[in-house]
Amino acid sequence: MTLAISTSWNAYRFDDGEKLLFEISQLGFKAIELSFNLSLEMVNEIAYSARRLAISIESLHNYCPIPDGLNRKQALPDCYSLASLDREERFLAVKYAKCSIDTANRLGAKVVVLHCGRVEIPDYTRQLINLYGQGKNNGPEFLGIREKMIRERAAEADKFLKQALISIEELNDYAKLKGVLLGIETRFYYREIPNIDEIGIILDKFSSDSQVYYWHDTGHAQLMENLGLLRHEDFLKRYGCRLIGVHLHDILDCQDHLAPLEGQIDFSMLKSYLKQGILKVIEAHHPATAEQLIKSRNFISQAYDEPI
Repeated sequence: MTLAISTSWNAYRFDDGEKLLFEISQLGFKAIELSFNLSLEMVNEIAYSARRLAISIESLHNYCPIPDGLNRKQALPDCYSLASLDREERFLAVKYAKCSIDTANRLGAKVVVLHCGRVEIPDYTRQLINLYGQGKNNGPEFLGIREKMIRERAAEADKFLKQALISIEELNDYAKLKGVLLGIETRFYYREIPNIDEIGIILDKFSSDSQVYYWHDTGHAQLMENLGLLRHEDFLKRYGCRLIGVHLHDILDCQDHLAPLEGQIDFSMLKSYLKQGILKVIEAHHPATAEQLIKSRNFISQAYDEPI
């Protein structure tokens, strides 16, 4: 399996998909993941250029292309929630996720990476991150907010998870028809679905004859550890047997999406879980440099025996 890079690194710097992909090709990557912030025109331009440059499209991040009526900065993966209690919003979330599955099928991508919505409560993750940055992560304010966040989410989660499961069931059936797999991704904000236990609920529900797998995100899992919620490796110990892909990026304190080797993650810890056949995607964002990404690419290729 060829090591890939997400177009999230440079997507916002281009409106032209051909120019975007040419810049990535200069880093020496031969595989990509299409990120969530691409217009249909850009997706088509990238697909055309990928054939010409012999670059494979291995995965897509929902929503890809962006939903109708939204601009690229509005079209975040959570712009429509698969867990919404609002019937119209959940309908749109499923509709445009199906568009992503169609795009993956058309371009020969193996997996669509999904965010599964959120529990509609105030989210305190950013407050905890701010306190962490002030060195107050063991203080009473931090611990009090964290406990409140855990308690409020637990009280409201079931009804939103139920809606997420209904949405995933519909998407699973559709993905099966299209020959595309679905990766349920580790989340960054604590109110988002799934948390670590909900990953298990989803995977258990879709355990046989299913397109649904686990997609690990290194920066998001490490954030959970840094905030004292659980250990990074807990995700992999529990769900490594259903792992289909991984977003590889680093985190420094609570700033994620750094190029691997630019933060605190011990990438050697991941090696036993990242077997051949699991998609490996570097998901660094701006301001990661070309030099950092080449360094990351070479390290990961060697460490995980993954071709470039």
